[in-house]
Amino acid sequence: MEATNRVTQLLQIQLPVIQAGMVWASGWKLASAVSNAGGLGIIGAGSMYPEVLKQHIIDCKAATDKPFGVNLPLLYPDIEAHIQTIIDYQVPVVFTSAGNPKTYTSRLKQHGITVVHVVSSSKFALKAQEAGCDAVVAEGFEAGGHNGREETTTMVLIPAVRQHISIPLIAAGGIATGRQMLAAMALGADAVQIGSRFVCSEEASSHLAFKQAIVAAREGDTQLSMKKAVPVRLLKNQFFEQVQQLEWAGASEQDLNQLLGHGRAKKGMFEGNLEEGELEIGQVSALIQDIQPAAAIVQEIWEECKQAAREVSLLLN
Repeated sequence: MEATNRVTQLLQIQLPVIQAGMVWASGWKLASAVSNAGGLGIIGAGSMYPEVLKQHIIDCKAATDKPFGVNLPLLYPDIEAHIQTIIDYQVPVVFTSAGNPKTYTSRLKQHGITVVHVVSSSKFALKAQEAGCDAVVAEGFEAGGHNGREETTTMVLIPAVRQHISIPLIAAGGIATGRQMLAAMALGADAVQIGSRFVCSEEASSHLAFKQAIVAAREGDTQLSMKKAVPVRLLKNQFFEQVQQLEWAGASEQDLNQLLGHGRAKKGMFEGNLEEGELEIGQVSALIQDIQPAAAIVQEIWEECKQAAREVSLLLN
């Protein structure tokens, strides 16, 4: 089970399937399971203190001899400590997001680290390429968690970005199945990054109650909110309704941040408080039917992608 293209060669992985580094869900257990299955597992550093990240990297290295990565939001308050940990422990791949890729890309690459930056538009994809990034993740409006302000859907974003850059392109946002993976690659992507589907894996550190809520979700159960602060797609619950009421009343960024407070995402996604917590998940939650081992998810997506390619080939003959 192996595919060869620009992304698999760049990342030294078997399959062009990348697990997103989601906060409160992507620890070493999930990352190592995805890497062992042939994809690229990623540790989500955004919700980790420096010492916690260090231990997750150590544990991931003990659990897999395959490449894995760390997702690093550039707005993280103690980012220098994370950068040094990544360098000290020779993490092979870093996915950066939420910031200027120029800030750390050259420093990371000096240590032999492959750098991929997450973008929401062609303009930012070009900036990432100019900053020396090895690849970009173009993430569409359908994605869960923190989102771009442009609200460009994946089906529009991927071909637009493909026209503007020459480095490898990874598609994200609204992708959870093999058929969606094939569609993204037909639009110009070299690989896909998948978040929501892996939140519902057995190895994800997200709370079981949150996983069950995702499985129960249907179309329209998520919505982008907090646009005046940091746009984020949420599963609708009591907290979401409070945000919506504030937004309808013309709330300021300060008002929204005050409601958000501290620890709201942890309360929802990690501790399982489904009413008062922030439940970040993508639109594609409507297609997720069960909780599976990460390896089964990788295999199912890849096999379905190949089957869909065969079916499409027959349609075109």
